Parts: sequence; C-alpha cells; structure tokens
Amino acid sequence: MNRSALSPCSRPCRAHDEERTVPEANKPQLAEQISKRSGSLLAASTVLAVAALLAGCASTNGATAQSQNLMSTKQAGATDTQTPWPASDWWKAWGDPQLNDVIDKALVNQPSLQIVQTRVVQAQAAADAAGAARAPQVSGSLDMTAQRFSKNGMVPPPLAGSVKWNNSAQIGATWELDLFGRQRAGIASAIGQLRAAQAEAQAARVLLAGNVTSTYVNLARLVDARKVMQQALNQRDQTVRLVRQRIDAGLDTNIELSQSEGLIAQTMVELEAIDEAIARTRHALAELTGQNPNALDWLTPQLATVKATPLPKGLPVDLIGRRADLVAQRWRVEAASKDVDVARAQFYPNVNLMAFAGLSSIGLDTFLKSGSGTYGAGPAVRLPIFEGGRLRANLSARNAELDAAINGYNATLLRALREVADEVSTLKSLERQQRSQDDALKSAETAFDLALQRYHKGLGNFLIVLTAENNVLVQRRASSELKARHLSAESALARALGGGYQEDAATTIGAAVTRR
Repeated sequence: MNRSALSPCSRPCRAHDEERTVPEANKPQLAEQISKRSGSLLAASTVLAVAALLAGCASTNGATAQSQNLMSTKQAGATDTQTPWPASDWWKAWGDPQLNDVIDKALVNQPSLQIVQTRVVQAQAAADAAGAARAPQVSGSLDMTAQRFSKNGMVPPPLAGSVKWNNSAQIGATWELDLFGRQRAGIASAIGQLRAAQAEAQAARVLLAGNVTSTYVNLARLVDARKVMQQALNQRDQTVRLVRQRIDAGLDTNIELSQSEGLIAQTMVELEAIDEAIARTRHALAELTGQNPNALDWLTPQLATVKATPLPKGLPVDLIGRRADLVAQRWRVEAASKDVDVARAQFYPNVNLMAFAGLSSIGLDTFLKSGSGTYGAGPAVRLPIFEGGRLRANLSARNAELDAAINGYNATLLRALREVADEVSTLKSLERQQRSQDDALKSAETAFDLALQRYHKGLGNFLIVLTAENNVLVQRRASSELKARHLSAESALARALGGGYQEDAATTIGAAVTRR
C-alpha cells in the first residue's frame, strides 16, 4: 500500500521530513525548542485574552456630563434673514485714511496680539506632540559603571569581592497600538485647542480694531467739541465788543460787560478741559497702536470726514455663529468632549509592542564581543485593576469641564445676540435722534442770529442773546455727540457680527495636523 495515501497531507508533512532528517541525538533538543515557542505564543495570547476580559470589568457608570447640548442660534432667538458679511477691514468703509493707518499700525505693533499669537504657537506644538505619540518611539541608552560586587551577595567568585566594569548599551523601541482610541481622542482634543486658540487670536484682532476705532471716534468727538468751543469763544469776543460799543453809546451798563467777559473766562476753562481730554485720548490711542505716548500728537480726526454706513436690513443666523469668540467656545467644547474620551479610554488596557537590542557585559574586554549581544521583543499590556477611584474622579472632572464648556458656549451665544440687538436698537434710535437734532440745531442758530441782530439794533436785551447763544452751543455739542455715538454703535455692531472673521485658516491647519 502507498504510504502517501494514508498521510493526511497530499505530500509528506514537514514534521515527517524533520523526523527523517534529524539525528536521534538531537530529537530531544528540537522538541524542547518547539515546546518553548509554542509556550511563548500561548503566553502572549493568554495575556491579551486576560486583558480583554478584565477590560470588561471597568465601569464608568454614573460619570457622565450633565449639561444640555449646544444651544442653536434659533433657540437663542436669532432670526434667519440675509445681509452681507462684514469685511475683515470693515472700518475702511468710513473713508478715513487716518483711521486706516492707525488701525494698520495697531494690528502690527500691539503686543497683546503678539501674546495671543504665542498661544497659537503653543497650541500648535501641543497638537504636534499629540500626533507624534502615535508613531513608534525609539530610544537609546549607554551605561558604563565601575562596580564592586559584594562577597556576600548573589554574585559567585571570582566576581565576588572584585571591582569590574558593568556595561550596557541598548536601543529600544515601543509602539502603542491604541486599540481603544485614547491617542486618537488626545490628538482630536489638541486640534480642538489649537483651533480655539486660532479663533481667539482672530477675536483679539477684531477686538483691537474695535477698540482703536472707538478711541479714534472719541478723539474726533473731542476735537469737534473743541472746535465748537472755539466758535463759541469767537462769538463771545464779538459780543464783548458789541457790549462795549453799546456802553459807549449809553445803551448798556458795566453789568452786561461783566457778564460777557465772565463767559469768555468760562469758555477758556472748558477749552483747557477739552485739551486735557484730547491729550489723554491721544496717549490711549498711541498705546493701542504700540507707540510712545506722544507719537500721535499730530492726529486731529474730524467727525465730518467720516462717512457713516447704513444699518443692515437683517441679521442672519450664520453671522452670529461665525463670531470668533463663539467659534473658539465651540472648539473648546469639542476639545473637552475628546478629553472625556481620553479619560474613559484610561479604563481599558494599554497595549504596546516592545523590542530591544544591545550589548551587556562585565568587564571592558568582552563588551564588544558577539557573545555580549542581547535582544528581545514582545507585547506589553498594562491595565487598571484597582486605582482607588482615581480614574473615575478624573473622568468626572473631565465631564465637569465639558459641562462648563457647553455652558460657556451657550452664555457666549446669548451675549452675542444681546450685543447685536442692543447695537441695532441704538442705531435705529440714533438715526431718528439725528434727524430731529438737525432741525433743533437749525432753529437754535436762526434764533441766535435774530437775537443778535435785534440786540445790535437796540430792540432786545442782552439776556436774550445769552440764552440764544447757550442754546446754539448746546445743540452743536448734541449734534457732535450723536454723530460720535452713531459711529461707535456702527463699530460695536461690526464687532458683534464677528468683524469679518473667517475660519478657513484654522480648518486648514487643523486638517494638516490630523493627517500627520
């Protein structure tokens, strides 16, 4: 009978070949090697199986976030209408070259923006470090120590009691398999923090531009107020000359002269107060632009040269959602949720593949010989069994941070909508006030001209002139204040709508980190 027909293989098995070719004296050694290899594989499989089994015992019940989901813009009360998105250089629509130059300097020189930018660099480095953790880690070590071995220890003679060099050189590599997504969640959290930092940097830019604009408008208001007071001083000088002429003609007394001269002194005091306010405002504007306090002493902006922009007809939901501070809060929520995933993954085993190779010897003469070689490879599993509640406490803390991030986002959204609603209401009211104020100023100027003409002709008294003059001064100041308030409200509305923030740069950088 053919033996191959009885074999379970279509041809003689390798074990049969080995059995025919291996000498009888080596058969026990071969059996021992096969047994060791099988035992190693069995041990590794057993470790992984036990790790997976014990992982099922980890419980995270009860450690969950309590906050509701992110509030939508519609839930917060925004209306879905259409309006142009503010440009990133929205202030240029005012047509004031001096303002454009001042803001450009501020965006380049202001140290606060540079501080925020360093936080972006730090967040980028953290994202890079989180991404690098997924790659295999290789390290090397070299130890050479002159050591005296104890006579009464475990080392036998002739080493016992002698001094020898104990040498070791090794290169090791580890690679975490990330079976439960801890590293992936950590990378996603780092990317979320990076994008939040980028959005906050843009929010700081928008805020700085808005602060510069507001300060510039305030300076223009003060310059305009000084112009009004200078006009009042000129008018009062003319009034004093007229009073003296009437005294010479016997139509007035020194009482009217004292009153008119007193008004000139009062005007000089008010001019000095305005000059002080102008100097302080210039200093504040110089600080915002990153310059020395006297760098803008030449700056004299005029409200008349600034062109107000019309109020948008509607405020769309997507504009509110793209505010830089709101985007930053949204990314903080994303990062916090991934931190929760990291904390939850710590309840499960950490599986690493490890390998090393090197040299180890006692004495320098044998250190570089082939017999001093050492190497090894295999899996390493670490898992929590009893941590005294540390992991659950960490998970609870991460869930609390997620709750805080969600509530912070919702609060920022509500504040954003309130800011937009406030500035829209203010602008609508100011437009109505300005129309009425124009009429009031025209009436006051007409009344003053008539009162001065009647007084010059001897048909009215000086009190009527003073009353009409004060009314003109009040109305001119009111007109200037309303124009300044309107410009400030426009600036605030542009900030409330995001100031032209775009998230494209943050998305691009984050995607690049994700691909690493």
